[in-house]
Amino acid sequence: MKKVLIALDYHPVAEEVARKGHELAKTLGASVCLLHAVTDVGYYGMEYPSFMGYNGYNIATEMNLASEMRTFAEDFMKSAVKHLNDDVVTYHITEGDTATGILSYAEEWNAGLIVMGTHSHSALEKLLVGTVASKVLERTKIPVYMVPVKKD
Repeated sequence: MKKVLIALDYHPVAEEVARKGHELAKTLGASVCLLHAVTDVGYYGMEYPSFMGYNGYNIATEMNLASEMRTFAEDFMKSAVKHLNDDVVTYHITEGDTATGILSYAEEWNAGLIVMGTHSHSALEKLLVGTVASKVLERTKIPVYMVPVKKD
């Protein structure tokens, strides 16, 4: 395993995931790439006709929101790379479904290992929408190292 892809989200436990993934990669002598997926902006705003006095989002608002989300993600990833204090760590940002973004980039980058954290979600949420971790595990051909980050 010469390439380790570490998937991060905005949850504070991402620091632990990054640290443990980075330590493992260094032990393996592997390159590290941090990855973050910006969820499809469509989840945050839809173009609907006016109803109940609400005008919905317009295309210009959605484009601004998408640009702001991308800028925020860039800042987050640059900060995460700097925090690891390793000049050879790189990062990549995908857009759209998180699990799909992780899997697609892992394959494109030829990752030998995917590192990600597991969050505590309610049983109902897991039943209705699943988790990113479970979706990645169901569809990957690349080994996955799960960092448990459940807070008591």
